[in-house]
Amino acid sequence: MGKKGLLIAFEGIDGTGKTTQIRLLAEALRGRGLRVVETREPTDGTYGQEIRRLYKNRNSVTPEEELALFVADRREHVRQVIAPALAEGRVVLTDRYYFSTAAYQGAAGMDPGKIIAENEAFAPRPDLVLLLEIPVSLGIHRVEKVRGETLNDFEQAGVLARVAEIFAGLKGEYLRRIDGSGDAPDVHARIMAQVAPLLEERE
Repeated sequence: MGKKGLLIAFEGIDGTGKTTQIRLLAEALRGRGLRVVETREPTDGTYGQEIRRLYKNRNSVTPEEELALFVADRREHVRQVIAPALAEGRVVLTDRYYFSTAAYQGAAGMDPGKIIAENEAFAPRPDLVLLLEIPVSLGIHRVEKVRGETLNDFEQAGVLARVAEIFAGLKGEYLRRIDGSGDAPDVHARIMAQVAPLLEERE
């Protein structure tokens, strides 16, 4: 019997540095000889591409239709990527998971608790959720000035403030809040402090 797979989800508003931190954690885990899968949501699949089109015109669908797209994308993601990797004993790092759907679609008026329950009916519960927290103003600054991007429909200040509020209210024994401000190496050290006990249990 091989070691069981691990599922670690990175969550937070836009600009928290999730992508950078996933890369750093993946490098650290591979350095320990672990087999790591890095993935993200929305995916690059059919539904994920439809979701990306909403970045420019979110009003083209109702909140219900938008939620249905995210759930369909996640079902495909679980079936094609997450479940097979976990079955092989790999460590899966996902850049966003169903907590983002609860927060972003919750900010659009849907019920976050119902969204989580609907997703947990089919999506594996993570072993660890790393919720990176920064002020909304810093997230916007990073998107615009550091990445040099224009804010999309999901990244407007009012939306992000509501999203941050929902993230702040999430609970779960697997949830760890990480201060995402400061330099990437400092944030990585905070993340490693939370991941280390999980790896020890797995040994």
